[in-house]
Parts: sequence; C-alpha cells; structure tokens
Amino acid sequence: MLDVRLIGTGGMTPLPRRFLASAIVRYKGVSVLIDCGEGTQISLKMPGEPALPLRSRTGEASHCVNNLKMLGWGFKEISTILITHLHADHIAGLPGMLLNIGNSGRREPLLLYGPEELWRVVEGVRAIAPHLPYQLEWRELSSGDQVDLEGMDVSCLSVEHSLPCLAYCLHVPRSRRFNPERASELGIPVALWGRLQSGETVELDGVRISPEAVLGPERRGIKLCYATDTRPTSGLPDFVREADLLICEGMYGSPEDLPKAEGNGHMLFSEAAEIARAGEVRELWLTHYSPSLSDPEEWLPEATRIFPNTRAGYDRMTGSLSFREE
Repeated sequence: MLDVRLIGTGGMTPLPRRFLASAIVRYKGVSVLIDCGEGTQISLKMPGEPALPLRSRTGEASHCVNNLKMLGWGFKEISTILITHLHADHIAGLPGMLLNIGNSGRREPLLLYGPEELWRVVEGVRAIAPHLPYQLEWRELSSGDQVDLEGMDVSCLSVEHSLPCLAYCLHVPRSRRFNPERASELGIPVALWGRLQSGETVELDGVRISPEAVLGPERRGIKLCYATDTRPTSGLPDFVREADLLICEGMYGSPEDLPKAEGNGHMLFSEAAEIARAGEVRELWLTHYSPSLSDPEEWLPEATRIFPNTRAGYDRMTGSLSFREE
C-alpha cells in the first residue's frame, strides 16, 4: 500500500488555511517529499483532520485513512525530497525542513533531486543550515531520467514553465505471481522457491532453472504522478498514462482566466482534467491554487464535466493506493 498526503495546496503565497503546494508519499516506512515551499514543515506536523475516501469511477470507496495521526507521518522517515522547480514557493521551506529532519534524529543520508541549477539551492541551504547531522546528497535530473528509491521507481518529464520544471511519476512494481504447482511438477525443492520468486536463477542437479519457468505474467504496480507549474504539454498524457492517482495543478478555475494561465505557465481546472482523461488515469486531485481562488469547490464542475473522477485537493488530504485486484 502506498499512502499519499497533500501537505499544502496553494500557489505563490501561503494563506491562513492553505499552505504552499507540497505532497508526501509513504511506502514501507520510507517517505518521499515532493516540493518544500514556505510553511511545509508547519502543515506537515499540524493535527490531522478526517480524510474523505478516494472514489473510483464506479463510485466505490477505496482504502482511506480516516485519522491522519494513525499514519505516523514524521520528519525522520523522509529519505528523499523531489523538487519540481526552483521558484521560491516550492523551495523556500527547505532550510527549516532539513533542520527539523535533523532534530528528529535522522542520521542516515538524505537525497535531494531536482532540475538543473539545483546546486544553487544546495549552496543556499548549506549557508543557512551548515551543520546538518546527516549527509545531504543531491543530483540534478533531466527529462527521462529514472531513480530507484528503495522499492519505488521515480521517473521525470520536463514540462513547460518559466523555469526548468519537472513532473514526477512514482511507480511501485508488483512481483509476478509464483506458481507452486509448476514448481512441484519440475521437482524444485521448496527451499529454492523464494530465490526463484525474487528473480534469481537456480541450479538443480546440474540444470539451471530460470524464474520464467515458475512465474506468471507481469502484473500491474501502483503509479502516482505529480505535475505542477506547467502548461499542458504533448508529453504529459503519455507520461501519466493509467496512473492510479494524478496530482495536478489547477491554478485557475474560471475559463476567463485562460490568458493568465497562458502568460504565467499554469493550467485551468479544465486543462488538468483534459490531461487526466487523455492519460486514462483513475483519479485526479487538483492542487496549487491561485491565492485569488478562495473556493476551489466552486469551480470543480469545470473539471468533472471532462473527467468525473476529479477532486479538489485541500491541505492534509490523505488517501491510500493499493495493488488492483486481477
């Protein structure tokens, strides 16, 4: 199961009830933070609120955590931070966040990934927080790069904004189903089953047996994508294709704001919904709202008329994604 939480859903400037856009993803005790604007650490540790259930296209509720405290979100478990781009509303919270992670007791290295010129951010952080109790490792990513994060595969895509900006997809692969009947037919001892199931070739009586002999077809994993601060681009639908959840910016709700969206490198609700529909994703959460957008729910029909399974994200909104039944 993969847990996801919107830490903040605002763009440009934090508001009293809306911190800047950021999300955290948790899998097997490891947390990945996406963006870190001003106020991220405050919103992350605020008391939780009941989360609404995720809804599938058939209207059935999937797994949902109803008490955020039960999730055990913490600073120490954050092992990686993914930065979409270097605008202040996405990185200004880094020094305080990194210090808070250190104060939580983390001593293992922390990984920081982002677009070109990330080194400038690292230099700034080191000037403000020069004595972190853990090693800060960093790497600049380009479109198409992939990173393995302890059971999650992360890929990125360059999108269209005023600065180099990356969209991210996090994928949890699912192991192929082991066929014990076939293994028994081949006379493979039970002691070797685990090695085959993990993808290792074994040798039995001088004969090499590959995992292909006892494993079923490839199975679908879990895919979560995050795209913000971008105009719609031709590559986005394929990049997010068949994602279980797409978290996508909806800077503006009204169609009348299209000129502003085009001029500032952002999207309307309807444009985010078009990407979700074209990419055949299961669920769309909108985020990164303009400060002038006081009530995102008011404009939600602009998205749901195009992609019905759309929700207006809100700070500390939480859900869980599981492997689909086959």
